[in-house]
Amino acid sequence: MEKINNNYKVNDILEFKKNHPCGGKQWKVIKYGVDCKLECTVCKHVIMLSRVEISKRLKKIIKVDN
Repeated sequence: MEKINNNYKVNDILEFKKNHPCGGKQWKVIKYGVDCKLECTVCKHVIMLSRVEISKRLKKIIKVDN
């Protein structure tokens, strides 16, 4: 199993393996720390996940130039 680095920061877009019920796969990082706050790019629903849980669900990181 390939381990993905947690080289993402606030405002980056994360793409998960499975779809959110609204149909979106991409989440925007709002807060980064021990727990990360993510916002769905489609329906704007906000969730909090640990970095370990994110690394399990993560498919790819889409960098955003700040």
